[in-house]
Amino acid sequence: MLNRPGRFLSRSVFGLVAGGREILEKVIELPRNIKQACLLSLDMVYVAVAMWSAVALRYGHLDFHLGPVEIACGIATILASALFFLRLGLYRAVIRFLGHQAIWAILTAVSYSTLILGATVFFAQAHVPRSTPFIYFALLLLGLGGTRLVVRAYYHSRLRSMSENVIIYGAGQSGRQLLHALHHGDQHHPVVFVDDDRHLQRSVINGLQVARPEDMEQLILQHDITQVLLAIPSASPERRKEIINSLVDFPVHVRTVPTISELLAGEASVNQIRDIDLDDLLGREPVPPHPELIERCITDKVVVVTGAGGSIGSELCRQIMLSHPKELILLDNSEFALYSIERELRDTMVGLDSEIELVALLGSVQDQTRLESIYRTFEVNTVYHAAAYKHVPLVEYNIAEGVANNVFGTWYAADAARKSGVETFVLVSTDKAVRPTNIMGASKRLAEMILQGLAQGETATRFCMVRFGNVLGSSGSVVPLFWQQIESGGPVTVTHPDVSRYFMSIPEAAQLVLQAGAMGTGGDVFVLDMGEPVHIVDLAKRMIRLSGHEANQDKHSEDHIDIEFIGLRPGEKLHEELLLGTNVTGTGHPMIMRAEEESLPLSEIHQLLKDLTRYCDALDCESISALLSTAVSGFDDHQVRYDHLWSKQAEQTAQKAQAVSNVKVLFADKT
Repeated sequence: MLNRPGRFLSRSVFGLVAGGREILEKVIELPRNIKQACLLSLDMVYVAVAMWSAVALRYGHLDFHLGPVEIACGIATILASALFFLRLGLYRAVIRFLGHQAIWAILTAVSYSTLILGATVFFAQAHVPRSTPFIYFALLLLGLGGTRLVVRAYYHSRLRSMSENVIIYGAGQSGRQLLHALHHGDQHHPVVFVDDDRHLQRSVINGLQVARPEDMEQLILQHDITQVLLAIPSASPERRKEIINSLVDFPVHVRTVPTISELLAGEASVNQIRDIDLDDLLGREPVPPHPELIERCITDKVVVVTGAGGSIGSELCRQIMLSHPKELILLDNSEFALYSIERELRDTMVGLDSEIELVALLGSVQDQTRLESIYRTFEVNTVYHAAAYKHVPLVEYNIAEGVANNVFGTWYAADAARKSGVETFVLVSTDKAVRPTNIMGASKRLAEMILQGLAQGETATRFCMVRFGNVLGSSGSVVPLFWQQIESGGPVTVTHPDVSRYFMSIPEAAQLVLQAGAMGTGGDVFVLDMGEPVHIVDLAKRMIRLSGHEANQDKHSEDHIDIEFIGLRPGEKLHEELLLGTNVTGTGHPMIMRAEEESLPLSEIHQLLKDLTRYCDALDCESISALLSTAVSGFDDHQVRYDHLWSKQAEQTAQKAQAVSNVKVLFADKT
């Protein structure tokens, strides 16, 4: 227990500190010109006090007398110092962002002021000790520099109190650059480095200690860490995945700086912190593309991309641009999507200093006359057919239109290519075409069979198709949806606890499509190696945890986010497949396989399309489903329950029939 004088002293000290903080707060909020004037006045007070204190310290007592000459020297020093301080730009520097240049300016200003004092004392022959200027130099440097450092330290301490404590994982060059960038911000306060390099561990870099990864849990608890920032752009995908896996169980938000390829290409900078990509979670090393395969169907050729504004179509266009086609034709029925990709590609062309002819055409793949006109007019060599309706539930709700676009759109685009002498036609297909449980998958499988049928005839066009799974970041992808749901506080919706999917990045998928197209001999079904399937519920949990929230459904903490199972949507199945059979051969590319699968003669394809046209025109969804069941292997027991237009018409037909029945009963009763 403190006695009464002790308590009084502690309260007095506390009051002085609180008062000082309040004064600093008010000073920081003042307009800049007023702060500069106040600071200049304060510095002149320091100059006067430093001169008087220097003489007092030299004499060792306060009982000394200054004559008119000494006072005149002091006034001259104050006025000249003020002019020099202004001239040196001492008040242009923002104190709270004080750097090395500002510190050097202070040292220079104090030196000039000392020289002025020494010169005036010497020439005026003032009666002061000759060591006075040296003592004055030290005192003035302490006053000017100390004031600014105190304000800077207070400002940064206030920032630290409002910012989040973070760990920087990686003490290399990128980590040091990130630390420097964070010191100039007010959102993150780095407290420690973590690095795998044993030579760096336990050292201090730029004021931060480098700790071991094994100490991560202790560091998080000790420093109340909310985020871990990965500054390891050059690490391999496998290593990044290992590090991310080691952080999943900690209650921290894991974020990252851009990859080394993005940094080297100038597409991003180290201080652009972002959430981790699912590519990091998958941790699969992308196989470098074979340029000779990509260029074979593109370089110096006229290339058409249908569905050019879509997720896959737009990435195909970006990759094609890099291989210098003679002409690139973008075809899409969405005006805004076409406008967006054309503008992006034209900006890219400026950056690449490229002179590729770029043509944006509005049109539907269901318009065969327009397609033939495009192919013939531009003398097209290669077509990448990416135009399709791909969202499973939406196609279930719009069966006739989905089939018309996916099946007849492919037929018209491919047949027009055959008639126009196009060299290569590549269909972008999907794993949902294998033993499909939905109309979208069945329509894509029938589209594949159309190309297989066309390849059987006499044709100069090489038809092939490339089949792969879900693409990360594409429109409707589960990953952006999960991030959005996590950001809004949940719940994160998963269709089923056991559902799994194959995943691949958009650029990787597009590169493989372009390479596979160069390998086709006619009717080839190429399958991309998608790695291991990912359980969606595990993916959701990892994304929640890496966002710094709790994903355990039995816990209900403040940072808890629920996972809600909503059931499989119409037409969805638990697990996707890439192959119908087991007859698979290699292609020379480690991630592309060639599948030998069943097909139908072209004559049967013609009859199927004829019947399908009639059913689509009549909006006979049950007959459409039945026809697809007979043509597509594995598409059985499909029930037409969800098509909005068909359901409404069936409901209206039933109401009319009931009304007629009621009338008949009424007349029967009267008779």
